[in-house]
Amino acid sequence: MTLQTVFPPSILPASSSSSFSFSSTPGPLSLLALLILLPPTIYFIHRDYQSFLSLGAGGTPQNLTGYLRIKLLSLFALPNTRIPAPIPADLRQNGYLTSLPPRAGPRPTVAGIAPHRQTSQRSPSPSTPYTSLVARIQALAQKPLNSLVEGTSCFEKHGTGLFSLRPLTRTCRGEVCHVHGSDGSLHMTLYPADAKLVIERGWGERHPIARGGFFARFVPKHFVMVYAPRDEDEVETVMRIVGAAVWWVSGECVGKDEGVMRDGRARSESDEKVVEVVRESDGDPEWVGKHMPERFCLGCRQKQYGRMQQACTS
Repeated sequence: MTLQTVFPPSILPASSSSSFSFSSTPGPLSLLALLILLPPTIYFIHRDYQSFLSLGAGGTPQNLTGYLRIKLLSLFALPNTRIPAPIPADLRQNGYLTSLPPRAGPRPTVAGIAPHRQTSQRSPSPSTPYTSLVARIQALAQKPLNSLVEGTSCFEKHGTGLFSLRPLTRTCRGEVCHVHGSDGSLHMTLYPADAKLVIERGWGERHPIARGGFFARFVPKHFVMVYAPRDEDEVETVMRIVGAAVWWVSGECVGKDEGVMRDGRARSESDEKVVEVVRESDGDPEWVGKHMPERFCLGCRQKQYGRMQQACTS
């Protein structure tokens, strides 16, 4: 039996000489599509790269390598940075801040990952709010009892940073916060409940990659941007938030009368042992790129939180 007896000749495959084959040469339609899509693609990439550069200096090199790194990280960015992270159930549900006034007006527009900056409602150097804010932060570092020091930001590698000499919560070399001279905003690490209050009251938002887990090697999970103050009243509120960051990173109370008991005097011997373990494990200055445990010294501080809170909020 042959194929001709089974199938009609009309549906038999053509001979090898006339069989269909994919051509390795692109056809006219493919070339036309390439010519149409290539110019706008190049324009979009160029414009996006210029936007990256326009945010100014930050923790990422201002070159093509830095740009590609940020585009990769953007694939994992938080979908909404204005929704607070949940407070872990085994942590106290209230922090340093008992209340905050709502921030007046709409939130500013924010762009980028690193740099991460405001693009509206800015108070850049040398505006009066920026100058006042930096002076207030520097004043905190000038009081020996605060155990704070001023330096260049470890996260940003630019700008004024405030560091704890006795950190309890692991950040980049004990950094509490830093200020951006280009827009007047700040980044800082807050206790989960304080970060939640700051975001809900409109004073800030989460960093786009503050997810915790693997991304904690870049920024802590409760790393937030606090918007630039626009006047002296807002500087006062922002400094209250800075005080909350100092409390969380170092366990010290700032902005209180000297007669109020400070946390440094309220620690028990067992707390001090925990503190020393924290300091020893955080002693490597070249921590960048190493894992920052999301629950670093959280569960071991429950008793201490009560004394810290009483000392700082009474």
